[in-house]
Amino acid sequence: MDHRRAFIVVDLGFGDAGKGIVTDALVRESGARAVVRFNGGAQAGHNVVTPDGRHHTFSQLGAGSFVAGVRTHLSRFVVVHPTALAIEAERLEARGVPDPLARVTIAAGAYVTTPFHQAACRIKELARGDARHGSCGVGVGEVMQGALDGHVVRVRDLGDAKLSARLEAIRERKRVELEDALRALPPSEAADRERRVFEDPGVGAAWIGRVRAITSRLAIVDDEPAVRAMLREGPVVFEGAQGVLLDEWRGFHPHTTWSTCTPANARALIDDARMDELEVTTLGVLRTYATRHGAGPFPTEDPALAARLPDPYNVEGPWQGALRVGWLDGVLLRYALAVSGTIAALALTHLDALPTLGTWRMARAYEAMESVSPGPFQELEHQAALTRALFAARPLYDELRDPSPEVVIDALERALGLPIRIVSAGPRASDVAFRGERS
Repeated sequence: MDHRRAFIVVDLGFGDAGKGIVTDALVRESGARAVVRFNGGAQAGHNVVTPDGRHHTFSQLGAGSFVAGVRTHLSRFVVVHPTALAIEAERLEARGVPDPLARVTIAAGAYVTTPFHQAACRIKELARGDARHGSCGVGVGEVMQGALDGHVVRVRDLGDAKLSARLEAIRERKRVELEDALRALPPSEAADRERRVFEDPGVGAAWIGRVRAITSRLAIVDDEPAVRAMLREGPVVFEGAQGVLLDEWRGFHPHTTWSTCTPANARALIDDARMDELEVTTLGVLRTYATRHGAGPFPTEDPALAARLPDPYNVEGPWQGALRVGWLDGVLLRYALAVSGTIAALALTHLDALPTLGTWRMARAYEAMESVSPGPFQELEHQAALTRALFAARPLYDELRDPSPEVVIDALERALGLPIRIVSAGPRASDVAFRGERS
């Protein structure tokens, strides 16, 4: 195995396609010693089940962490939630992984979620009522909005003597910004809980104390030397969060995330490392059927499928609701490939769902619309127009009755023009198989 290798894992849908199991499989197969998270934050939920049945939903820790010695690097493109990271590490340690935080490095320039960003996010979603955007409720969007005008905390600021004043400025700014939303909110336990974050003068100091206890156990580094050292040591898996169809610029506005979900951030980190003769393979992940969390267009949604295909690892949440389920959408998959660039191969998960489905469908086009075309980069008016079109879209399906896994694989390879190199037929690492060229 050539050690000068990197793998980039991206979700070609709205998230939940199986990035966790694919990342874990690549780590095990390639001998990778590090996983680099290159977007998103604590809203990620990447499920891995070990061969012996231990399950963990990876949020900020890399999904290769069940493998002994594999490290996690949270790059500058990740919005770090320190207290959630500590809770996640405790849960993983309870599943037999010793001291996960000792294997974590964090970029000094990464932004940090504070209690005020998280509460502001939740208050805005509550105020939207039935018109929610689909937020996960952890505050990533509020952090990125604050970064536009400097009202944000970076990891390197956590030990600064001026942190308390910086935090108070964020609290006051958000409190003023939310005045109308708070007045409009009807009384509820959820609303009152978030209000108290701004009303309690001790929230900031308590958070600083907890966060400094956590970050004292972490290695805070710069991206460039950290990533270069990892690549020199052996293969590295760059693990994406969410899905390309939720991308801040290429997703369907306003039902998007404030994060770059295409491979662009991973490629930037690799380019910064300036590694000669590095082989980079980008893998697009998809299920045998489509899913979506939260509000937004979903042309192939079929509520009846949700009852037939329960997902024990994606239960209903207070902010995004239940997991939505539908048929695979070839139109949006081709769009995701187009905006992602150099995807070399695919990873297909949930082959074990085929017997339950019985009939397998994929939308080849929509009535009066063959394709969804990318517009100019960072043109939100175009993305909003696509959103309106997708809400009205009527899919035209290709259908296979009682298909075998190989028949579905062949159909997808022909439709998307890429080889499927990794497949899974169950939730465990032992349910994953590599096809064709080995990783």
